[in-house]
Amino acid sequence: QVHVLEAGGGSAQAGGSLRLSCEASGRTSRNFVINWYRQVPGKEHEFVAAYNSNGNSDYGESVKGRFTISRDGAKDTIYLDMRNLKPEDTAEYVCNVQADGYDFWGQGIQVTVSS
Repeated sequence: QVHVLEAGGGSAQAGGSLRLSCEASGRTSRNFVINWYRQVPGKEHEFVAAYNSNGNSDYGESVKGRFTISRDGAKDTIYLDMRNLKPEDTAEYVCNVQADGYDFWGQGIQVTVSS
């Protein structure tokens, strides 16, 4: 069982920055993928960024060049640094951990960007 705990988020003005973190605790695997998704009510989940155990990262088109995903290996924590925020980045951000063929989800964390 993997427990996923998100932290950070909150409110920012357009052009500002925020950091999200996703900590995976419990029985973690050496092979994993950690994804960030976001959702706005009435819309489908949107892929934001991913980081895998090989150190590779990937980003959704709408956040490329503005968001950076990284890992603190000592803490098994993934960080999502969000810069140059836009009002359209407002959403609930959810961390997903894929390990050993299973999906584990966090509860989600709200990010609100005002213009």
